[in-house]
Parts: sequence; C-alpha cells; structure tokens
Amino acid sequence: MPVLGIGGLFFRATDPDALSAWYREHLNVGAGCVAPDQGAPDEWAWKATGGPVIFAPFKADTDYFAADRQWMINLRVSDLDSLLEQLNAAGIEIITKPEWNDPSVGQFARIHDPEGNAIELWESPA
Repeated sequence: MPVLGIGGLFFRATDPDALSAWYREHLNVGAGCVAPDQGAPDEWAWKATGGPVIFAPFKADTDYFAADRQWMINLRVSDLDSLLEQLNAAGIEIITKPEWNDPSVGQFARIHDPEGNAIELWESPA
C-alpha cells in the first residue's frame, strides 16, 4: 500500500492567522512546531512524534461531537494532566467525562478552539 500516513489536515477558518497562533501557543501544533526529539523546526511543517492515527468516519447523527461540525481532531499527548493545568490557567474550558476513559484505551479530555472546533486530547495507557 503506497499510503504512509496523514500528510496534512486542512480546514476553513474565519481568521487563519489567529487560529494558527492559538494552536501553536496552547498545543504546540502547526507550522514551525516540533515534538521532542524530532529535529529542527520547519517553517511549513509540524514535526510530530510518530504513533497510531485513527481514521474513522462516524455516523451522521453521532452525538460524540457537535452536530454542526463535520470533523473533530484527536491529538495524542504525553502528559494529559499537565496539559490540562496549562489550558485551565489560560482560561480554556475543558470537558472531561469518566465514561470516556478506559484503562485499556487511555484518558480523554476535550477543548474547543476559538472558532468552536472540537479538539479531543488523548493520553494512551502507559
């Protein structure tokens, strides 16, 4: 199979520059961001740590994310509690539900970017 992975995620935004800055500031995601041990920054790419990527269409009537949105991004994180503390300190609303967590799958939390897009944060089990 010639497909090696996701090469990018492209979506519309009312203010792309401001939204890009928000993702870089709060999540270290986007052009110029580098995960630990991934080398020097690149002006066009986010150098992320490799790992599993779930690619899963949901039913049109799912209640797992907002009905008025076509997508939700899930970001793998290494220390969910620490990230949630930082996001909380920045005034970003955090949603957690015990039923989202499973010892065999990991822990989850959800935030929304300034344009209302859902961002699921996932820390896989150790």
